[in-house]
Amino acid sequence: MKQIVASLPFEWPSRANVLSTMETLVIGTAGGLVFLVAGLPGGLISGAMIAVGIAAIAGRQLALPPILTQTVLVLLGISLGSVVSRHLIQQVSAYPVTIGLLALATFCSTFGSSYYLQRVHGWDRTSAFLAGSPGALSQITILAVERGADLPGIAVVQTMRVIILTAALPMVLAIAGVAPSAAPSLTTTIASPLGLVVLAAASLAVALFLRLIKFPASWMFGAMIASSVLHGAGWVEGGLPNWVRGVALVGIGALIGSRFARMRIKTLAGHLNAALGSFTVAIAVSALFVGIVALTTPVKFSDVVVAFAPGAMDAMLALALTLHIDPIFVGAHHLSRFVFVTIATPGIVHLFGRTQDDVDD
Repeated sequence: MKQIVASLPFEWPSRANVLSTMETLVIGTAGGLVFLVAGLPGGLISGAMIAVGIAAIAGRQLALPPILTQTVLVLLGISLGSVVSRHLIQQVSAYPVTIGLLALATFCSTFGSSYYLQRVHGWDRTSAFLAGSPGALSQITILAVERGADLPGIAVVQTMRVIILTAALPMVLAIAGVAPSAAPSLTTTIASPLGLVVLAAASLAVALFLRLIKFPASWMFGAMIASSVLHGAGWVEGGLPNWVRGVALVGIGALIGSRFARMRIKTLAGHLNAALGSFTVAIAVSALFVGIVALTTPVKFSDVVVAFAPGAMDAMLALALTLHIDPIFVGAHHLSRFVFVTIATPGIVHLFGRTQDDVDD
């Protein structure tokens, strides 16, 4: 044990990394507060994301360290779990039908977007399929490297989809009158000091266990599961203070916006049309299935929209939190989408992409 500890010495972050983190947080907080004061829906997350994204595109090297990212995800998971009620749990019986339709929507969206990228922008099949796959960006990136795909193009298409959805979805729902313009208070009380300690300890324990077994989005889902059980069973009443929840939302927004720090303006501009066109196809396909679910099931329209939106899990769950949308329904569906994409995409690329011999050559 001593040898293991000795081989992993603690390293303090460099001055440049500390300044970069502070700048990211300051810009994200400023953007989130501006949107919040303006009364825009999803203000904290959207404002932070847009402000950090603009600064990153302008050349600022913005980033959040892993420990801070993990903390934000745990706080988000605790907040999501704190709104669990017996009414939400009773609706689980409707999930198999909607999850089945989500699987079909995911495949249709992937093939539709990839067909568009091939026919209109001349992308090769492998790059088009990987760019059109909604979610699981880390797995998509690994496959892109292994198959010799257009990694910059895939990154732009995937990132732009998340950015547009996170910024536009709250406003679309508010304009349609199916979500509040301002986020309501999700919990009427703050948990007791002992309750907060129990929430934090249980959330970290479950998150670490899920990470050990390589469960996707383990920090967020681990905390969400622990918080859901504690609140659903009545062992803990109340949730995190509003300001802590606000910190988590700003952190998620800043994290998404900082993705642009790794992109050059030339790369972004060169693939912008492909990203927007691919996004339009994906949204059209998702909208079709949202309509089917809304007409054939009793699930709330706003819940279906966020659950079927082809965006990142953390961003969509953060929106569910700030828009007072059923987090259990949204979380179950985005986790299912992640599993679909992780399992199916390698097979799709193998069957329909370039042959491995072509890649090796």
